[in-house]
Amino acid sequence: MIKQLKQFTVNLVAGANVATVLLMVLVGYSDRISPAEHPLLSSIGMTFPAFLLANLLFLFFWLIFKWRKAWIPVVGYLLAYVPISIYIPLNKPGDTEEASLKLVSWNVCCYGGGRTDTDYFEDICGYLKEQKADIVCLQEDVDSWRGYFFREYAKVYPYNDTTVFCKNSQTMNGLGIHSRYPILKKERIEYESVGNGSVAYYLKVGADTLLVINNHLEGTHLTKADRLRYTDMLRGNMNRDTARAESRFLLGKLGVSSAKRAPQAEAVHRYVADHSRYPIILCGDFNDTPISYSRHTIAEGLTDCFSKSGNGLGLSYNQKGFYFRIDHIFCSSHYEPLSCQVDSKIHYSDHYPVVCWLKKRNNP
Repeated sequence: MIKQLKQFTVNLVAGANVATVLLMVLVGYSDRISPAEHPLLSSIGMTFPAFLLANLLFLFFWLIFKWRKAWIPVVGYLLAYVPISIYIPLNKPGDTEEASLKLVSWNVCCYGGGRTDTDYFEDICGYLKEQKADIVCLQEDVDSWRGYFFREYAKVYPYNDTTVFCKNSQTMNGLGIHSRYPILKKERIEYESVGNGSVAYYLKVGADTLLVINNHLEGTHLTKADRLRYTDMLRGNMNRDTARAESRFLLGKLGVSSAKRAPQAEAVHRYVADHSRYPIILCGDFNDTPISYSRHTIAEGLTDCFSKSGNGLGLSYNQKGFYFRIDHIFCSSHYEPLSCQVDSKIHYSDHYPVVCWLKKRNNP
């Protein structure tokens, strides 16, 4: 009887592990799902870390009680290798002294750190001066139009430009670039959005024309009340039925935002494909996780610098309970990413800066 009970328990746990593996793989490859067709399913990539953790717990269980069954979670990780390598890469950093270009991408939150009574411009500008990057791409850089801001940036970067998308009493947004290289021209990538956008800058770098595309895709549009309920749910302050209903509500709302980002990401991808003759660096705040349709679409034909040269989760958004990597840097085959880091020591914004060192390839 005891032997039969043990076997039943083993079979039950094995079945649960297989189900977890199948869900992990499905969620890991959910970035192929178009939000326009399946808005709810398009947001399940956010749950990928939970399935990774659950599978790891199964692995520990089998190693302790029935090591021969450990093949189930191991096979699961092998099947999900591609999304795992995107979400939680493990790389040996390259020698940054070999870099031919250093880039910083950062959503500076209008220099207010997410608060209306704070001004972090001096701190942010000081940090960027210390970084001595060749190119800085900023999102929510709306105040650079002020002469004072431009004069400060001009002490380090001789070439500065800001494109303001939206500036009114309700919201402000814009994209800025601060560069050691001359800006030959810029083009706004056309897609529908009230306050977000993407701008392509053509820079003169030696004998090359480098195309730098700075992006700030559609936000999640969650209200303060939505975020508070999400935080309560994470802390276990809701009963099961309320948490289930809240989960469906949040996924639905996130799915709507994801559906708005989809055509924006597709427009950016088309622009990259149409200008692939240029060396390209693409960066910005995608408002989407590494397992998302937007990131997957824009990544086609480009190299994800963090996945290829970064380490760990690289959480770039740091407030309101949403801890994800939503800020990304990509490059064309003209460049090799040597190291890509999220600088989590800097708390002047609701995003951390992403710093990347790239090496120019001789024969792309």
